[in-house]
Amino acid sequence: MSAQLAAGTYRCRDVSRSVAAAVDAGVTWIDTAPNYGSGSAETELRPVLDACPQVRVSTKVGFVPDSDRRAARDAGVLPDDHDRGHCLARPYIAWQLARSRTRLGRAPDLVFVHNPEHGRTDRTDLSRTLAEAFVELENAADTAEIGGYGVASWAGLSSGMFTVSELTALAATVGGPHHHFRAVQFPVSLIHLAVVAEALDGYGALAEAREAGLEVFASAPLGGGELLGAMTEELVRFINPEASPAQAALLVALSAPGVSRVLLSASTPAHWADARGAAACAPLSPDRLRRVVDVLGT
Repeated sequence: MSAQLAAGTYRCRDVSRSVAAAVDAGVTWIDTAPNYGSGSAETELRPVLDACPQVRVSTKVGFVPDSDRRAARDAGVLPDDHDRGHCLARPYIAWQLARSRTRLGRAPDLVFVHNPEHGRTDRTDLSRTLAEAFVELENAADTAEIGGYGVASWAGLSSGMFTVSELTALAATVGGPHHHFRAVQFPVSLIHLAVVAEALDGYGALAEAREAGLEVFASAPLGGGELLGAMTEELVRFINPEASPAQAALLVALSAPGVSRVLLSASTPAHWADARGAAACAPLSPDRLRRVVDVLGT
């Protein structure tokens, strides 16, 4: 099945407006986090989610929003030795999940452990931390407080702090054969082509996720907007001569083997119409993707 567009809310200046435009464009999945929108993203999403019960939503646990810090301390779930702006202690996860459900007005379909590599350099310590987080998330899934869980990482996979296969094995150890580990999220773009090159050769994060039956959410497909300025006419023509610069960049993520959803933070109906044009294009063939990798490198 071809990858689908989903609405990301990272760096959105106006979450409500951006997500409303996305839903009007036919998007059926929204990804957010408690620390997005200066801590207000989940609350701003609720009116859209209330009006559109068919839209699914994912959020995250890990980063401690400045706006929540005092409340977390008062609740006794943010010990001083965990307070680095990031916390995966079980009491904090349970507290944050309850807060997210209230703000969203529903149980999230997915909850991602957000950048678990943050501030950590020891793989063994990280594995222990993830195991504890997975225990709490399995409990939440067993009681229908969340639909399932996953890991969203910026550099954990590319740096070798963990692999998708290790995450899946850890989930099986914690939750058994019927665990609720459902998805991974990481960058896939013209800036992050190594993961695409690996997938074309049958290994790496995308290949492991596909083998495990996980959904893959591709983040930062436009490089946080940086790619748009780097999309020369020659590069656009090389990818797809009929595409706009944004469409050509999006096509790489949409065509990457194993990608399920491509997260886009677009603020206007015109931006979403352009993105829909990319999703309507035929995916780039493996041969074309290989040529893109060969030309641009990894």
